Parts: sequence; C-alpha cells; structure tokens
Amino acid sequence: MEKVLIAMSGGVDSSVAALLMKERGFECVGVTMKLYSNEEIGLKKEHSCCSLDDVEDARSVAMRLGIPYYVFNFADRFRECVIDRFVDAYEHGRTPNPCIDCNRFLKFDALFRRAQELGCSRIVTGHYADIAYDGASGRYLLRKAADPTKDQSYVLWSMSQDQLAHTEFPLNRLSKEETRRIAEQNGFVNARKHDSQDICFVPDGDYAKFVEQWTGKTYPDGDFLTEDGRPIGRHRGIIRYTVGQRRGLGLALPEPLYVCRIDTEQNAVVLGKSESLFSKELTAGEINLIAAPRIEGTLRLKAKVRYRQREEWATVTQPDENTLRVVFDAPQRAITKGQSVVLYDGETVFGGGIIQ
Repeated sequence: MEKVLIAMSGGVDSSVAALLMKERGFECVGVTMKLYSNEEIGLKKEHSCCSLDDVEDARSVAMRLGIPYYVFNFADRFRECVIDRFVDAYEHGRTPNPCIDCNRFLKFDALFRRAQELGCSRIVTGHYADIAYDGASGRYLLRKAADPTKDQSYVLWSMSQDQLAHTEFPLNRLSKEETRRIAEQNGFVNARKHDSQDICFVPDGDYAKFVEQWTGKTYPDGDFLTEDGRPIGRHRGIIRYTVGQRRGLGLALPEPLYVCRIDTEQNAVVLGKSESLFSKELTAGEINLIAAPRIEGTLRLKAKVRYRQREEWATVTQPDENTLRVVFDAPQRAITKGQSVVLYDGETVFGGGIIQ
C-alpha cells in the first residue's frame, strides 16, 4: 500500500484531504508542523494557526480516521525562512507575503524532505489547486482549482517539478461548502471552524508591533514627502507603511494622498495622488517557472500582483536565469516590492517571482 504524508493544520481542508486519501486506499500519516512557541512571538494565549487548539483538532481527526499522527518541530527553519525574511522586508521598505514563504521553505521543502525520509511517496495538503502531467512537454503543471472563489494557485507558484510530481491536492474539484459538508458527515470537530484570515504569527494584524518586538529595535520617525520632495509631516517609522496605503497616516490633508514609495536611504515615506500608484512595468527576481524551463523571446500571458486580484494581460520576457520582466497592457495599481507576481496561461500557472 502506498504511504502518503498528510500536512494537517487543524483546519477543515486538510482534514477532508486526509479522509479522501484514506478512502482512495492510501496508507496515511498525519503531521502538523510546530512553527513557533507563543512566548517567542509575544502571545500569551494559544489562538492562531498551528496553535495547541489546532494540534488537538488535527489529532482528533486523525484518531477518527484511525491514522498515525505526529507533530514535527520546524521552529528554527520557520524563524530563519519566514519570520526573519518578513522582518527584513519591512525594514527595507518591502511588503512580504509570508504564506508564500511558508509554502516554499516549510511545507514543500522541509516537510517534503521529511516525508521522503519516512518512506512516503507524496505529500498531501488541503490547498485548492490542481496538478496535472503534460505528456507533450514532459512537465508537471500547476493549475487553478475548480472553485475560482477558493483557488490558491497564486501562493503555490514556487513549487518545483519534483515537488509537483510528489504532491497531491485532493480538494481540487471541491467547493469550500462541499468540503465542510463532507467534514460534517464524518463528524469532524472542525467542520465549521473559521478559516484563518491572519498571518499566523501576527494574529492581531499589528505588523509593526511584531517587528519591533522581534528585533528589539525602535524605528525612527522621518519625513512624509510629496513626490517633488517637499516635507508635509512626520511618519512614525517606515515599518508602519506599505505602498497604496491611505489610512493611518495621521495627517490632516486637503486631498487624499497615498503611500507611493518608501525611501529607506532617506528614511522617508513618499506620498502622492491615486494616479501616481499606477504603473505598467515590473521586474521580478527569485523566479520559478513551472510550465517551461525558461522563456525564450517574449510571451503573452496573464499576470497578477496580489492574491485577491484579477489576472491582466502582459508581455513577459526573461532577461536572465533569475529575472522576469513584465509589461502590462494596462496600468496596474500599487505594484509592491516584496509581493509576488504570478503568471497564468489560461488555467495553468506558468510561473512567478518576487517583485523587485
């Protein structure tokens, strides 16, 4: 019997993924990743993703399914590859996406290698996405989920060919409501558990407070500047701002102004009108291509620069091994350094990278 490792977060999606794999006749091993201690991130109560409550929910489902269950400690790797990168991004005027880093460095790297050590042929998660093998190109493809409202292909763009070949997304054809119904029919304790909307290690959403607490630093105030360099007030530290932000500036202004740029060298936050946020071009690094080994010449693809956004047509080139150049047909609002650009060819993820 083929053995598979189920990444169980304690939520309903990964629980139903485990059930579906067991029903298909696989030998399933449930695993939850312990990514941090609450004391480390300044929490007094277990109330976020990967918390004690989540572990108990995952363990309850595993017991109900009659599968072995383990908790693996990946806190050191999480600290290095997710939290430290998150902090570094804010310190350098970028806006990170730690969920993408967690998939990239933890779920489909550290946990993937642990699965192989345990003799598991593949890793299984509760993501809403699809994997298909294309015989013509000889490549594994990452495709959108059947339910467009739950599609998570955007956060999976960094997956390698080897990872795609040894990963299963059993929820690829289900809607969220169908997933919950299956969980209820099988008596899972988490059938109606709310989806986490927060970054797991910053459950109150106060990123600046977390960064200060993590680093032990205070970040100096500096000038708010107009686009022509005129000071119009004082900001409270660059870690508190991101491109496109309008609320929380603490300024009395005659017209709405938005964060257009963060100048780390001058410790300044540059403000401008809404139209100043729009641009057509970006450069991305740390790239990963899925549908082809590289881009020769130019390609016409759709692309998006944040999770909750519609894809837009663009012309894409690859100047070198680790760079993408994306030129949109129409200007896009608030293209932000540190976020991901993900390229789509119809329902297939062509690849992606980190906006530079």
